[in-house]
Amino acid sequence: MPLKNLPLIQEADLKNKVVLVRVDHNVVKQGVIHDPYRIDATFGTLFYILSKGGKIILMTHVGRPRNKKDGSITQDDSTSVKPIVEYLQNKLHLTIEVPSFYTHGKEGYLSIESNINHSIRRLREHEIDMVYLPNTRWFTGEEAKDDNADRFANQLAGLADIYVNDAFGSWQPHASTYGITKYLPSYAGFLMQKEIENLERIFHAKQPLVSVVAGSKFDTKIDSLYSLLQRSDHLVLGGVIYNAYLCAKYGISIKGVEASDVTLASQFVQFAQQYPHKIVELPYILESDVFGERVDGKYRVHDIRTLKPGTQLNYVLDIAPESYDEPQILDVFLSAKTIFVNAVMGLVPHFNEGTIALDTVIDRNPHAVKLYGGGDTMQELKRLLPGLYIMALDSKDYYIFTGGGAVLKAIEQSNPSGLAPVKALIDQKAEQEKWKVRLASSRNNSEY
Repeated sequence: MPLKNLPLIQEADLKNKVVLVRVDHNVVKQGVIHDPYRIDATFGTLFYILSKGGKIILMTHVGRPRNKKDGSITQDDSTSVKPIVEYLQNKLHLTIEVPSFYTHGKEGYLSIESNINHSIRRLREHEIDMVYLPNTRWFTGEEAKDDNADRFANQLAGLADIYVNDAFGSWQPHASTYGITKYLPSYAGFLMQKEIENLERIFHAKQPLVSVVAGSKFDTKIDSLYSLLQRSDHLVLGGVIYNAYLCAKYGISIKGVEASDVTLASQFVQFAQQYPHKIVELPYILESDVFGERVDGKYRVHDIRTLKPGTQLNYVLDIAPESYDEPQILDVFLSAKTIFVNAVMGLVPHFNEGTIALDTVIDRNPHAVKLYGGGDTMQELKRLLPGLYIMALDSKDYYIFTGGGAVLKAIEQSNPSGLAPVKALIDQKAEQEKWKVRLASSRNNSEY
């Protein structure tokens, strides 16, 4: 999708404007930031707004404080923005204020209260450098499916003059990513633009394209798997997704793989028959008698080519690294021109060899564009191969997406505009263009 369809932050008049910026700073786990990459990736947009004389109000979601069963919201330090604010203040030497509101118990914050006007006044008068709203998911309206969502979006819009979405990874149509575009002039930040431009490297990939996808549940990635199978020259699976695939194709059973996943995998295996040789099966898997821990004498390697129908295995928790020594597997990775990775191959933190071997063989290919997507994928690359991770951040041959789920959703939709927040920006620009045409026509008629 060409960026010309998007309203870009470069097109906005930011001078003396309060700019509400939606970011994806969802990097806090149990009150600790493990990797600030997604925060740092938004600095370009923040610096640009400040350089143009804008005043910034930031907002993000953190974790999942809403209970899906009863809708209750838990507000505590584990999903607070405070670690993010502290990181920004220490990193950028800015003064950032976090307003607080009255909490209604398990309903969370019902609204943005008038006391925030004090913070906005201080922002306008240069007494503070930024305002950072509390976790957007602490507000009842953020994930609501009723009028509360629209009400919250309207309240957010009342805080600012301009809205900027720089949260590519937050692809769900929530009030702070989607509904707000109805009420404020809205633009895409630099990170949003960069993510969409790099998506084009998948949609218009240099061939051969090799895609590697792993996950703990087949149903969460099934639609994107169908799309990737059709789009890619080769598809490599890992994790429980691969376990379910093996069960379905070879008639074996693996402990911990649910029947529902095997059913979905069976449908996928049948569909894949239309694309022979596209799925690359990693031949060596690691079976463990113990789930989670790596206990000496309690795990072993199997060659899937020797498994007979009816074989019952304990937990399969990793891909054995010798899989990547197989000539045909090595050739797939080394001959690729584009490699997309959304995968951690083993059960963290004890089963790491499959992921290390995967990332190492990918790096051996000097000709391919390597596109990594997903928070877990990124964090494990940093944990297991820190030198490669640091190199990748500055290499033209690598790009690390800030939102793996958003990338898979866009692939599933075959277009970034399939993501609701991106479409909202595009639709608003189209409406503005229509309004300009109508206004020009009206002026011409009046002059006539």
